Order: sequence, then structure tokens, then C-alpha cells
Amino acid sequence: MRKWEDIDNHQTVATKEELSIIDTLSFLEVQRIKQGISQTEFAKKIGMTQPQLAKIENLDSIPTLPTLNKYAAGLGLQIKLSISPLMEAK
Repeated sequence: MRKWEDIDNHQTVATKEELSIIDTLSFLEVQRIKQGISQTEFAKKIGMTQPQLAKIENLDSIPTLPTLNKYAAGLGLQIKLSISPLMEAK
């Protein structure tokens, strides 16, 4: 079975920003599963429908930052952003 790292290191379609969103969503989904919360139960808890949540978790819909924050908060987590200088190409 291939690991995400193998795919991540060799793919060229997704941008770094898209990969960051995918990594964040994957982490949040794993946390939901670890807490034993079903999609239906969790969707209701955060004010979504199960199909809406499934679209996000299946990457059929890219969530906004407020939606990601709502997802994280529903798990007792918070999303923190940081700003740093861009690395200049040498």
C-alpha cells in the first residue's frame, strides 16, 4: 500500500496551498474518527448536514477558513495561522 508521503512527494498537480488544506482536513478527520464521532453526529454538532461534511472530507468541496475553524472547534481544537517572510529563490 502506498503512503501519503510517497504520493505527496511525487505529485505535481496540487499546489502547496492545496496540499496544506488537504493535510489539515486529513488531520481533522483523523481526530474526529479517533474521538469515535460519526459523520452524521459531528455534522449535526457543528451545524452542517452529513452530505456537506462528507463533501469536505472527500475533498469534493474546499472549505473556507471559517468552516475549518468550526470543524476544529467541534473537536475541541483551534486552527492557528502564522505569517512569515517568503523564502527567496536563490
